[in-house]
Amino acid sequence: MQMVDDSELAILRALVEGTAQDIGEDFLRSLVRNLCKATNVPNGFIAEFTGDKNWVRSLAFWMKGDFIENQEWELDGTPCEEVLRGKLCHYPSGLWKIFPKEAGFESYLGVPLQDTDGQILGHLAIFDSRTMPEEPRLLYTFKLFAARAAAELNRIRIEDQLRQSEQRFKDLFDEAPIAYVHEDTNTRFLDVNKAAMRILGITPEQVPGLLGSSFIPDTIEAQRRLKEAFQTIENGTNSDGVVLELRRKDNSQPIWIKWWSKLDPNRQFLRTMFIDITEQVLMEQEQARLQAQNLYFQEEIKATHNFDDIVGRSPALKSLLNQVQRVALTDASVLIQGESGTGKELIARAIHAASNRKNQPLIKVNCAALPASLIESELFGHEKGAFTGAISKRIGRFELAEGGTLFLDEVGEIPLDVQVKLLRVIQEREFERVGGQIPIKMDVRVITATNRNLLQEVAEKNFREDLFYRLNVFPLTTPPLRERLEDIPLLVNFLIAKFAPKIGKKIEGISASAMRRLQTYRWPGNIRELENIIERAVILADAPILEIEPDQLPTIADNRVKLTQISDASLDTVAKEHILSVLEQTRWVIEGPNGAAQLLNLKPSTLRYRMQKLGIDKTSQ
Repeated sequence: MQMVDDSELAILRALVEGTAQDIGEDFLRSLVRNLCKATNVPNGFIAEFTGDKNWVRSLAFWMKGDFIENQEWELDGTPCEEVLRGKLCHYPSGLWKIFPKEAGFESYLGVPLQDTDGQILGHLAIFDSRTMPEEPRLLYTFKLFAARAAAELNRIRIEDQLRQSEQRFKDLFDEAPIAYVHEDTNTRFLDVNKAAMRILGITPEQVPGLLGSSFIPDTIEAQRRLKEAFQTIENGTNSDGVVLELRRKDNSQPIWIKWWSKLDPNRQFLRTMFIDITEQVLMEQEQARLQAQNLYFQEEIKATHNFDDIVGRSPALKSLLNQVQRVALTDASVLIQGESGTGKELIARAIHAASNRKNQPLIKVNCAALPASLIESELFGHEKGAFTGAISKRIGRFELAEGGTLFLDEVGEIPLDVQVKLLRVIQEREFERVGGQIPIKMDVRVITATNRNLLQEVAEKNFREDLFYRLNVFPLTTPPLRERLEDIPLLVNFLIAKFAPKIGKKIEGISASAMRRLQTYRWPGNIRELENIIERAVILADAPILEIEPDQLPTIADNRVKLTQISDASLDTVAKEHILSVLEQTRWVIEGPNGAAQLLNLKPSTLRYRMQKLGIDKTSQ
């Protein structure tokens, strides 16, 4: 075995000790300095190509005991030219004679520095004003340092290439139109590109440590989607194209994203990308709203309204229509009060038709026809899973009426807990679906109607006082038919023209005696009752002139009151006598198909309220 002598050990020691703690520029400077020390040559440098193969620049230049500033020089006419052709070059003496540019220097030793593929990266050289004999120890030392220098240059080059590559990928990452997020398995952000920050509404300063899950709203549907998405990741299956609902960090506005995420092989990090599909989702929601609105309108078309227009010219009706014209052009809330059958819905439609919202929808909700448990969902809609039976998202009537008018008929039937929410909607002009947390802005005019005395309901704590005053900005009262007796001939002729063609009868008019009976009747059911009577009379008619005989309609004959009596008697007294008469006919049965409420064309609750108001009690009779 060949033994290493003390001088070689000293060289190795110089090399190791001189470069062990350094990398990069510090390593190269230390290597050149220790090379000169080990070879006892005062001058040395390490250089690389500048990019132009005819020029090099020094990376470390040791000269006469100190470092000098790095320099660039042309290869032509220098010994370096020979070195960079790929071979060791040694001029023991006479250097300046061969290369006049090297005046003052007698000797030179240089070696190319190559990477593992044999590509020349630069060269290492020492030179002296003295001769430099070709000694094995010198060449051994030099080659040893050269190998170490080549390894470091190669490392620096690879590191630089990696840095450039990382920068290119970083630029692609940052500037990509698709959002990219690097996060840990707890969704804690590690790095986020510009598209992600723009979509999420965050700044670079907010990124470190921010939880991706914090953008998910606390709604049943949103949390369910997130849980399912992470379950696919845990199972190792693809999470391609999952739609998630988020909230922007800067303004809490809802956004929707299409999300892809994958665990790295070590299951330590998530690589996530997503695109913003908010516009698409909003368009789909608007499409769903329009479809629901269209369905509602189809149902409305199928429904039968009392009239296609308001018929009459009595002073009471003219006064009402004058008020309708005044309030229609505003957005003020209107409360229409009046007895059942007086055309409150027709007045609401007239207000909408004369308003600036006439080209937008008029949506009707009959609050009395809905179970108390469903009124809130009907008005505001609900999210999927908001309650048992909510198998899909439902758009409420407020959303359907956006830009138009919402007509709440029988508003006095709304439960107190829903009244609170209705008040908030009218005050703040926004609402949330049942089970949702997204505030939905709304531009809806609210018109309400009731046959109840809401002030009395307020006094009895059945209706909120603050809501009453919000709804009662502009009160209207529809006059009962008994105050529009001069309108009865017009209404009768209108109804004959309406029903006769449908039934297949040719009716030319009504007899004078029948018209007198109609005009002397008190009409507790108002226009709705008149409509029913005329339709029955047309069905029974066997002549072109309509007759309404007392034996055909005993309720008219038994309850006729002459006009002179009406003027002399109290209206409350007349109403009380009429209700008592019907109660006696039904043996005080109020509800059911043969009950007093049905004969009077009233709801049982309305009849009981009027009985209480008029002091009608079976025990007192």
